Amino acid sequence: MIRFAVSLGVDDAAQKLIAAIAAFPMGLTAHINGQSNCLKKGMDAPADQILEVFRPDYAMKVWAAEKAAGIDIPLRIHLYEQDGRTWIAHRSASETFRPYANPRLDALGGELDAVFSGILAALDPWRLPG
Repeated sequence: MIRFAVSLGVDDAAQKLIAAIAAFPMGLTAHINGQSNCLKKGMDAPADQILEVFRPDYAMKVWAAEKAAGIDIPLRIHLYEQDGRTWIAHRSASETFRPYANPRLDALGGELDAVFSGILAALDPWRLPG
């Protein structure tokens, strides 16, 4: 699991990641705002958002390699507030696909890891030590 804190609020971090997702180009398949959804039900919750990210050509490659791995796409980036900080968490494609023990998925995981490393690098200027 990749996890780090940034000196931005969750909304600002999400916007920077969304711009990076478009620049790569990957697709933002869903943007789930848990805090907003809780507020609609009258519940106060700390900031919590999930960005689901993928692209149809990568989906086709996953399905061709291991149809059952379709359950693990799109890949996610989790942004949340905890202990006064904004945290970013992401399970790499390599880690996500490892249980399938499939060399084609392993290769695809490596390719996607590089893409997601680039997307997450958009937050490097605001990344906190530790």
